[in-house]
Amino acid sequence: MKHFYGAAHEQFSPPDLLAQATAAEQAGFDGLACSDHFQPWWSPGQSGQAWVWLGAVAQATSRMALGTGVTAPVHRYHPAIVAQAFATLELLAPGRAYLGIGSGEALNEVPCGMDWPEVAEQVDRMEEALQIITRLFAGEHVTTDGHFACNNAVLHSLPERRPPIYVSAFGPKAAAIAGRYGDGLWTLADPEKAPELIDAYKSAAEDAGRAPGEILLHCGVSWAETDEEAFAGAAVWKGAQPDEFYTDDWHDPSEMQRHAREQVSDDDLREAFIISADPEEHIERIQQLETLGATIAVLMNISGVDPLGTVRVYGETVLPALRGSRATSST
Repeated sequence: MKHFYGAAHEQFSPPDLLAQATAAEQAGFDGLACSDHFQPWWSPGQSGQAWVWLGAVAQATSRMALGTGVTAPVHRYHPAIVAQAFATLELLAPGRAYLGIGSGEALNEVPCGMDWPEVAEQVDRMEEALQIITRLFAGEHVTTDGHFACNNAVLHSLPERRPPIYVSAFGPKAAAIAGRYGDGLWTLADPEKAPELIDAYKSAAEDAGRAPGEILLHCGVSWAETDEEAFAGAAVWKGAQPDEFYTDDWHDPSEMQRHAREQVSDDDLREAFIISADPEEHIERIQQLETLGATIAVLMNISGVDPLGTVRVYGETVLPALRGSRATSST
């Protein structure tokens, strides 16, 4: 199982995240995934532009895989521009770029002028976007008139390697789309929901005559010197927990924060994320992701108290233990 570092644009400024990214590569993470939002889940928060930031990370690092977790080409991003952006990232960081794709949230699209559609249309838009991006990555000229109009669109700067596409799914229909078009399935590390989605993904890939790709399971992690500090630094993430934020028209971060405080308990957050001062607890719970079927664990650093300390502990203790050896990181 590989381990990707999750960079949270909702929680940290772009310069702070750049420092985290370089530390994460030194600590031994295999890749990096950054959130791609127009707004954070709560207020006040952060919201750096992910693509600009990835260009900086590509120059500041040399080894890690780089991409978004995830980009939503449903309104503010036309699929042709998404394809252009990640083809460019691959040219700047050969062999390292990937594209994470999802169906999006009202949080990011409504402020940019979209009337938020029903779930079925959200997923249909994602599937159409995937078709366009796949064709453009293949060097085709694309003309379409669906949700996204293209008129003889083509990428003029194509890398030798096609960036892999990992598709986010919270339901079986989206998981099936991942099986038909994606190079992997990306979902939350939920032991109750993940197995069904993985099965739907693999079944759809088989029906399409494709070999299943990566299984990316996503989980937030927070370390600090004490359990109390580790929780305090991660508490804002209650704002991202209600399921309705991912499907319905919720787009005011302050209102979302108030709603989440009413709906999400401290125990709910501890169950959803790995929040502990004990590295052994981090190790044990990440090992469970492999049992669920993960080939890539995406570990988003949500430690608002000590994010670089979290990277250090992972480099010195957690990652070596997960790989079967304990060593001291140079960080």
